[in-house]
Amino acid sequence: MSPTTADETYPTPPVGRVVAVDALRGLVMACIMAGDGLHRAVLEASKLALGRVPAGLAHQLEHPRWEGFSTWDMIMPLFLFVVGVAMPYSMAGRGGDGRGATYGRALRRAGVLWVLGMIAQGNLLEFRLDRLRLYSNTLQAIAAGYLIATVALVELRRSWRLSAAVAGLLLTYWGCISIVPPPGRFDPGANFALRVDRLALGRFRDGTTYTWVLGSLGFGASVLIGVLAGRLLRSGLSGPRKVAWLVGSGLILLAAGRAWSPWMPIIKHMWTGSMVLWAGGWSLILLGLFHGIIDVLGFRGWTYPLTVIGANAIVAYMADPLLDMPHIGQRLLGGLCVHLGAAAELGVACGTWGLLWLALWFLYKHRIFVRV
Repeated sequence: MSPTTADETYPTPPVGRVVAVDALRGLVMACIMAGDGLHRAVLEASKLALGRVPAGLAHQLEHPRWEGFSTWDMIMPLFLFVVGVAMPYSMAGRGGDGRGATYGRALRRAGVLWVLGMIAQGNLLEFRLDRLRLYSNTLQAIAAGYLIATVALVELRRSWRLSAAVAGLLLTYWGCISIVPPPGRFDPGANFALRVDRLALGRFRDGTTYTWVLGSLGFGASVLIGVLAGRLLRSGLSGPRKVAWLVGSGLILLAAGRAWSPWMPIIKHMWTGSMVLWAGGWSLILLGLFHGIIDVLGFRGWTYPLTVIGANAIVAYMADPLLDMPHIGQRLLGGLCVHLGAAAELGVACGTWGLLWLALWFLYKHRIFVRV
């Protein structure tokens, strides 16, 4: 994806911080903070303003039941991608660490993310074994993808090898999925990835059609696409050339994902290879646009609200499962927003988002950053 030399280990870091990465991370977390409540409120506001909800808008703000992809589906893949983008920066900053220290740090971080994921969606704090879910959350997908990407970065190093690793992960997953013959290969209740989850997780599955264990190969590929983008950003290329490479690579991945989809459909629930390429393509294009507008052209002022969120991404993510933000927002703002009439739900959703942003701003202002 990126132009590299044969003897490359780590590209030369550019001068200054790449604000686009912070802003993109903040955008992802802003969408997560908004949650389902805000997008329902937007649909309701559209209905009030237009008398109906445009079919295109409704599709983009809902998750397809199985096959297909919408804008709302981009949140989780983009989260994994941004984690990958940051990895070359963090690992280069610890360039003197040996394999043992690097792997130890990666395992500790993955372990913390795994526990937080069990708290967020695995019912860990209910302390009921019958309700416990071992692998069911975005943070755990990040943990798995981060571990795979760490091994690839340490052992493979060169970007062309990392690109080959992405292809290898996706083709291996495709091969495993193909064990089940049609028509059950991509069936929501009979695909091979689901069978692996049932075998590996047993009664601790989440009971949905999402698959996790075998999908970890795809999670690793999604993070590695971000790693390659991060390496490109750290290279000595000019800003406009970086933008061109990011956007051009994104278009190539979009074409590849679409071309693969007749044989491996775009299904987020299974994290199929075509979905990884499709979402990775859009992620690269978004990063390219952000980098061009923010870092190359210098239009940075509008990024401050996003930077505040991205600076404490874990706090933003865990606020809802730990504090039940929609309930807090309803208790604090429901009585006031009822005066908005039909727009009351939108007012509560926006107000709740604002309350959480103010809490994050307080942490940011006082230089309090929660890291994993």
